[in-house]
Amino acid sequence: MKVLFIGNSHTFFNDMPNLFADMVQQESGEPVDAVMLAYSGRDLNWHHQEYFSVRYNLLYGQYDYCIIQQAAHPFPDPCSTDANADWILQLCHTAHTKPVIYMTWAEQAHPEHARMMIDYYTGLAGRSGSLLAPVGQVFEALRNSHPEIDLYWKDGEHASVYGDYLAASVLASTILQHPLTSMSCTGLDFLQDEPFDFAHPGLIEHPEKEVIPLDADTCAVILDAIAQIMVKH
Repeated sequence: MKVLFIGNSHTFFNDMPNLFADMVQQESGEPVDAVMLAYSGRDLNWHHQEYFSVRYNLLYGQYDYCIIQQAAHPFPDPCSTDANADWILQLCHTAHTKPVIYMTWAEQAHPEHARMMIDYYTGLAGRSGSLLAPVGQVFEALRNSHPEIDLYWKDGEHASVYGDYLAASVLASTILQHPLTSMSCTGLDFLQDEPFDFAHPGLIEHPEKEVIPLDADTCAVILDAIAQIMVKH
């Protein structure tokens, strides 16, 4: 399976696409090649301006799926998102690649934004015939039912290690079309004790050192919340 991720830091944080690939392979036994076009602070309009990179990947990359992530904080105008998602969706159609709409989450300080994002992304996936990965909906459900689970990084916008475990699990479940069953309780932390600055980042540069154990009970709660919401979709 070959998957293209288009987005920004809500895609690349904690090397989430690699965690997703590991999950899909663990669940299905199928190797996954995850390719990423994600840049800090960029929205789909920026990707449109850099059109040729996305175009080349989709037309010649032979991707099975394309995961599309719009900017989140602040969430752009829905009309702008419609227009800037449409050209990617058309390229996916031309390339016979299945698009996946990646629903992001509201800021920790503004939970009132969640409903708008859930409604918009659900509508976009329905109108375009795309798969919907309801990451933001699971975030919101867990914020309400299990506030003790820290899904946010220290800035209150990006995902923590558990938040990215959630995101990768939802994306894997969406593509496999069923909830994950017996997923290992490990995550990826590309920061650990390193300082992080988007202009001058310092990260863990050895992928095997990124893998950390997660609390098994917390992972089980996350996977159960995903299963409940996937049934509704």
